[in-house]
Amino acid sequence: MPPRTEKTSTLRVAVLADSDTRWKWGALTARRLTTGDGGAPTPRTEISGLLLRGRATPTPRQLAEVGDVGIDTDRVREVTAVEFLQTVRDEGYDVVVLALVGGAVQAMLHGLAALRLSARPVVVTGYVGVVYEKLADGLLLRHGADVVLANSRHDAERFRAVYEGVGADASAVTEAALPFLGGAPHTPEQGRDTVVFAAQPSVPASRADRTYLLRRLVEHARLHPQREVLLKLRSKPGEHTTHIEELPYQRLAEKLPGGLPPNFRLVYGHMGEVLDRTDLLVTVSSTAALESLHRRIPTAVLTDLGVRETLGNHHFIGSGLLTSWDHLDGGAHPEPDAAWLAGQGVAADGTYATAYDTARARVTALLAQDRLPELAPYYTPATAPGYLPGILARHHLAPDGHPLPGAAAPRETGRVRGAVREAVRDAARGAYRHGVQRVAPVIRRMGEL
Repeated sequence: MPPRTEKTSTLRVAVLADSDTRWKWGALTARRLTTGDGGAPTPRTEISGLLLRGRATPTPRQLAEVGDVGIDTDRVREVTAVEFLQTVRDEGYDVVVLALVGGAVQAMLHGLAALRLSARPVVVTGYVGVVYEKLADGLLLRHGADVVLANSRHDAERFRAVYEGVGADASAVTEAALPFLGGAPHTPEQGRDTVVFAAQPSVPASRADRTYLLRRLVEHARLHPQREVLLKLRSKPGEHTTHIEELPYQRLAEKLPGGLPPNFRLVYGHMGEVLDRTDLLVTVSSTAALESLHRRIPTAVLTDLGVRETLGNHHFIGSGLLTSWDHLDGGAHPEPDAAWLAGQGVAADGTYATAYDTARARVTALLAQDRLPELAPYYTPATAPGYLPGILARHHLAPDGHPLPGAAAPRETGRVRGAVREAVRDAARGAYRHGVQRVAPVIRRMGEL
C-alpha cells in the first residue's frame, strides 16, 4: 500500500454495519464526516457499504426502508469479519466507520491492528442512539478507535468520565449529534390529528407488557375516533433489527379481543417520512423521540410500566416528557425542558448544522498525519485475558487479532466455482437466520414454561 502522502485525491471511506439501524447511523455518519452540510458526499469521496454477517444482518427491504443514506443498496455487500479485514488490507481505505455492537468493534480494532498496515485507515465508531445500558462495557469495547463519537454533550461527559476512571486515554471522545436528525419543523395542519407510537423490538420484553401497551394504544384510538393512530413498526416478523424482537406487535394485534378500530393502523417505512405527518409521538424510550423533538413535534415518554433502567425511559428524567396513557387519553401534551434538550444533542435551536464540525476537523487532522499511531484498545490479552479471547473468537480471530486457522476463505478461482460457493453461502445464511430468528426464540419460550 502506498504511504499516506502518496494517496490519490479521492477520499475512500468504508462503512461496516451489523443491523439496519446501525447501517443508517454508519452511512449517515460517513456523509456528515465528509461534507459540510450533511448532503451527498463530494465527487472526491467514495463510500463503500459492508454488512457484517450475523443474526441481525438487514434484508433488502430493511435497507430500502432506512431511507436515502447516499449509498446505492445494490453496491452494499455482506462480509464476515475476516473478509472485512482482507478488504481493508487490499482496498486501502482512508476512513473506516465501525457501526457495530461493542464486541464486534473490539474484534475489528484488534483485527485491524494485527494487519500492521503501513498506512492504516482512520477508525471511527460510536452509538446509534440513546445510551441507557451497559455504558462502561460498551465504551471500553469501543476504546482504541481514533474517534469515538458522542451524540450529545451529556454523552461526551459520561464517556470521558468512564475512560478516565479506568486510566484509559479519553482523547478519542468527540461530541457530535445523531446523524439522522433532520426534516421540516412540525407544522399543524387543519383537519390532521395523528398520534404515532414508536415501537421498539425489545422494550418492553414481556408479552404482558407489550400486550398492555398495544391495548392502551388501541383504546386511545377508540376514545378519539377523529384521530389517526399509527403503530410504527421496525421490522416484519422473522426480520431482526439491532435488538431481537421475539414478540412482534403484529402477532399480538392479531389476537387482540374486539379487533382493531378503523382509525388504527400498523405502518412501516422510514421514520422521517412517518414524522412528516405526526402530531404526537409516543414511545417508551425509542431514539425516535429525539428525532421528533428535533423537529419540535409534541413528544411523550410513557411511565405506565414504571421509570426503569431496563426500559431506558430513565434517560428522560428531567426532560419534562414523562407521562402516562391516562394523561394522554385526557388530552395532555408534555412540554419539553429547554435545558435538558440543550444537553441531549437534539439541536432544535438551529445548531445542528455545525454539530459535526469538531468531528470532521478531527478526522481531517488525522488524515493529514504521515503515519498514524498503532491502534491501542484498552482491552488486551494482558489486561482482560478472561474476556477478550472469547470476544475475538466469536469473529474467528485469535487472541492476537489474526484469523483463526481455517477462518480465511481462499480466493475464488473461476467464475463458476465462485458462483457455486456463493450459492452455498446463501443457503447457509438462510438456514442460520431461520435458526436464530424463528427456532431459537421458540425454544427459549418453551424453556420458560
